[in-house]
Amino acid sequence: MPRNRLLAAIGIAALAGGGAGAGAVALTHSGGGSSPSAAAAKTTTVVETVTSRANVANGTLSVGDIAKLDTKSVVEIDATTSSGSNVPFGQGGSESAEGSGFVYDTKGDIVTNAHVVEGASSLKVKFSDGSTYTAKLVGEDTSTDVAVVHVDAPVSKLAPLTFANSSEVRVGDGVVAIGNPYGLDGTVTSGIVSAVDREITAPDETPIAGAIQTDAAINHGNSGGPLLNLQGDVIGITSQIQSDSGVNDGIGFAVPSNTVRTIADELISTGKAQHALLGITPADATNGVRVGSVENGTAADAAGLKVGDVITAVDGKPVTSTQLRALIAGDQPGETLTLTIDRHGSTKTIKATLGNRS
Repeated sequence: MPRNRLLAAIGIAALAGGGAGAGAVALTHSGGGSSPSAAAAKTTTVVETVTSRANVANGTLSVGDIAKLDTKSVVEIDATTSSGSNVPFGQGGSESAEGSGFVYDTKGDIVTNAHVVEGASSLKVKFSDGSTYTAKLVGEDTSTDVAVVHVDAPVSKLAPLTFANSSEVRVGDGVVAIGNPYGLDGTVTSGIVSAVDREITAPDETPIAGAIQTDAAINHGNSGGPLLNLQGDVIGITSQIQSDSGVNDGIGFAVPSNTVRTIADELISTGKAQHALLGITPADATNGVRVGSVENGTAADAAGLKVGDVITAVDGKPVTSTQLRALIAGDQPGETLTLTIDRHGSTKTIKATLGNRS
């Protein structure tokens, strides 16, 4: 058993009946036996000066500016699960768990983690002003831990966050996380990117490539909230922490924004996600990615990749095995990659049209 446990940053209620061993564990904050009621509406006029992204001379915002700009786009998600037969003596009951999410578009779509909404019989979304709406599940993808829920809320409450290109994130970049740890709405923490191209495990045990590691404090209830760069744009969804104690030890992970955006668009469009497939077993090599095996009938097979080939670049850019997996995860089936390979000392260029992983 590994010394540190990988914990998904959702909440405590989802731990009911679970063991204490290593693995992806939901970290949502316990909401008790029922979901919270909608907050009473208030008529309040607030006048404040908020720094906009457009008027920042050096291209970055302060943590305070980001909090002012983006907190209104971050929501609390209350997921209630019917206990049913799991309740002693056959009595009915329910459990609720709280996670986070954020506004994806002005139509009412909210992005969160799949493990936040998994198995939920009812969902509620609470905005930063306290207004609460019943939500419905649009779709979830356990292979990437991404889900989308929908609320019929006024457009005035729907301020979508902007997505950044997660492939451009660098170690040492400043980051801000906004979420609802332990039910404390609108909590803002900051830190840096500690590492990139990490690989974490999805709820269905599928590897998620290209994860971003951060030391920004992430705790129970943060799952599904945004990890933002210093322009206030989304670079990932906070999803897991690594910890002995079950609380923040300064090692958190976010699903990269490129993967999130691809999957969210598919879920909104069709209710399910497709996953591109090259069809090789990759391993790191000195100058690229060594092909360990080639699956019959896949894109790699059709393109003529051979065991022992070393993929040195994709579309002209050098890659490692983790980078290759992240790149494919962000692509669609049917897209064509130009692969530069080294075969027994000779350089070749081949094209591979990605297939669909069922």
